[in-house]
Amino acid sequence: MSYLSSRLSTPCGVRAFSCVSACGPRPGRCCITAAPYRGISCYRGLSGGFGSHSVCGGFRAGSCGRSFGYRSGGVCGPSPPCITTVSVNESLLTPLNLEIDPNTQCVKQEEKEQIKCLNSRFAAFIDKVRFLEQQNKLLETKLQFFQNRECCESNLEPLFEGYITTLRREAECVEADSGRLASELNHVQEVLEGYKKKYEEEVALRATAENEFVALKKDVDCAYLRKSDLEANVEALTQEIDFLRRLYEEEIRVLQSHISDTSVVVKMDNSRDLNMHCVVAEIKAQYDDIATRSRAEAESWYRSKCEEMKATVIRHGETLRRTKEEINELNRMIQRLTAEVENAKCQNSKLEAAVAQSEQQGEAALNDARCKLAELEGALQKAKQDMACLIREYQEVMNSKLGLDIEIATYRRLLEGEEQRLCEGVGAVNVCVSSSRGGVVCGDLCVSGSRPVTGSVCSAPCSGNVAVSTGLCAMWGPCAP
Repeated sequence: MSYLSSRLSTPCGVRAFSCVSACGPRPGRCCITAAPYRGISCYRGLSGGFGSHSVCGGFRAGSCGRSFGYRSGGVCGPSPPCITTVSVNESLLTPLNLEIDPNTQCVKQEEKEQIKCLNSRFAAFIDKVRFLEQQNKLLETKLQFFQNRECCESNLEPLFEGYITTLRREAECVEADSGRLASELNHVQEVLEGYKKKYEEEVALRATAENEFVALKKDVDCAYLRKSDLEANVEALTQEIDFLRRLYEEEIRVLQSHISDTSVVVKMDNSRDLNMHCVVAEIKAQYDDIATRSRAEAESWYRSKCEEMKATVIRHGETLRRTKEEINELNRMIQRLTAEVENAKCQNSKLEAAVAQSEQQGEAALNDARCKLAELEGALQKAKQDMACLIREYQEVMNSKLGLDIEIATYRRLLEGEEQRLCEGVGAVNVCVSSSRGGVVCGDLCVSGSRPVTGSVCSAPCSGNVAVSTGLCAMWGPCAP
């Protein structure tokens, strides 16, 4: 156990102190030598050093592995280094019976663990504050980004509205074209119905004409048959006339031969004088007259029949020609009407296909517009939800930041107040050192004008700064085990 005495030369900081070892080192521990040692200051912000003197002798030791101390909070500025000579009290070389309570070490160990826990919590709070500040900056950046994106979306919204308006106009135009095409289709259907009626009428007329043609053909056939019969009759009559002529000539010749024979053979004595030549001439004249009349009648009847047949043939031929012309005209008209009907059917099918295609295109455009509108509404709703979530997170982070800022400000005010009180009213300080590994016991700080402050032992090598305040020995940084 060693006892350290120190005198503060100024109110602002410790200049130097000395220590004397009162007992020998324990096994496995190093002891502090009695030779004066000018070393590096253990406290940051304090100038000066300390020396050590060992009763039992040993090697010379300096401060902890790393420097530690407390901040003065900017109340007092650094003082120029001033080394004071170390004076050794001989009475201190005698062994002392300190009558130390054995539970003190346990209490100090508990206090040390509490200080470690507080230092760890404080470091964790600092890391959490830094992390929350980073998250705050990140959320502010995200908020700015989403605000800018919302502005961009608000700038794009009129474009989409204009596009939707254009699509609606196109849909209205398509509907108007559909109505117009429907009216044209109705008109074409009416025209087609008219052509169908005309076609049916022409078909009926054609059937009537065909019936008339059949009747006329029958009449022509009958006339031709009658003509053939008449020609056969004329030929038969001609043959009969020739036969009768030959017969009459033969009879005349026979009669003449009989008459010549009779005149030769019969010789009668007739009192009357008969002129046979006159009688024969008269009979011959009568027969000739009969034959001439018969021939004239036959020729006149034949001529009349021939003229009548010729007139009938001419009349029926003219009728047949007119009928053929009418049939040809009807065929041409039927072909023209058929072509017009086919053209009307093609136009009707094209118009129906165009109407169906226009309806499909309009429906597809409307569906596309509805899908895009739904996507835009979904994206807008999602953006609003994301914005609401970000705003809630930002509010939570801001609330956490506000609480942490208040806590940090409270700690800062406490630390600044304690440092200011320490810098303003610090008296003589007695520090007990009981470590050969560089640990320092911050205990029994006798501050002039204030009550004693009980500290704790930091036996582990320190790797940071030590913050000393009333009732608190905290570390700025982690302690190495």
